[in-house]
Amino acid sequence: MRDFFNGLKVVELASVLAGPAVGSFFAELGASVTKVENKRSGGDVTRGWRVQGEPTEELSAYYSSVNYGKESVMLDLTNEHDLSEMETLVKDADIVVSNYLPRVAEKFAVDYDSIKKENPSVIYLDLVGYEKESRPAYDVVLQAETGWISMTGTDANNPAKLPVALIDILAGHQLKEAALLALLHREKAGEGSYTRCSLEASSLSALANQASNYLMVDKVAKPIGTAHPNIAPYGDWFETQDGTRFVLAVGSENHFLELALAFEAKHLVENSKYSSNRLRVENRAALINDLAKIFKHLSFKEIERKMRDRGIPFGEIKSLDKVLSEQTARNFILEETQEGTKTKRLSAIAFKTSF
Repeated sequence: MRDFFNGLKVVELASVLAGPAVGSFFAELGASVTKVENKRSGGDVTRGWRVQGEPTEELSAYYSSVNYGKESVMLDLTNEHDLSEMETLVKDADIVVSNYLPRVAEKFAVDYDSIKKENPSVIYLDLVGYEKESRPAYDVVLQAETGWISMTGTDANNPAKLPVALIDILAGHQLKEAALLALLHREKAGEGSYTRCSLEASSLSALANQASNYLMVDKVAKPIGTAHPNIAPYGDWFETQDGTRFVLAVGSENHFLELALAFEAKHLVENSKYSSNRLRVENRAALINDLAKIFKHLSFKEIERKMRDRGIPFGEIKSLDKVLSEQTARNFILEETQEGTKTKRLSAIAFKTSF
């Protein structure tokens, strides 16, 4: 599968995360991906996005996380020679991924209409911030403006953003899907295509059940920490006698019954306040308190054994260093030397296929 797109040429006119994620996807699957960076500004802005203490003489971890397997070229499009090099790159590209502002793309003739005159079979993926606005769009701004921050955190006085640029990640996935459809369309119809995708629309499309909770029953989501608004106990976290934290995902009536049996807590199923999921959601605070009394006297190992024996969904709350030291994550680590820096990233491809 790693050479599935061998021979496919991708030109990436994108920076930060969403667009580069598309380029990395194709690079991992064998495509030849050329990343064009702005020579005048020092390249992709994420080259300078470093965590505290990160060496300044090496390629940043942020940049490395989403630019695996690409050939990077620094071009100044105001320079005639560099602009000519850009024209050569896009002339025979199969896919162009761009997050250039429309006026910039048109100025340098790297917009879809200009490119398709010389390359009618090109697949052009145009990433924008908003559906109807042209102002700068950054992930945290979209998290704020499309509802995510209002739902995240523990209460209204302690809002939080998601710890990764999820809106960019979502937009990247939307663009990948569009690219695959466009390749299929080209195979069938023999023609290129133009796709426009915004961070705003990508974010809205992912609101899923929270959107439907409002659209169908006027329920506006509020910050409730890890808890699920529709299910209890689901997402609620507890601490064990030995200080380990874990979450429950009791998604069915049978799960709740098994939970009570596992911990010899017959009083839970006999309590009328907990007799259905609807009532458990309504009486969540009391339920969590009752469960916490049980778990605080047991070690995580004891709880884990009982949960596994009964098939009750649960999960230890692990720190990132612990997660990345375990074999499953280690199997996804990709290593590459980029510009003299030994880089590591997790593969963006989580699936396995038979081909």
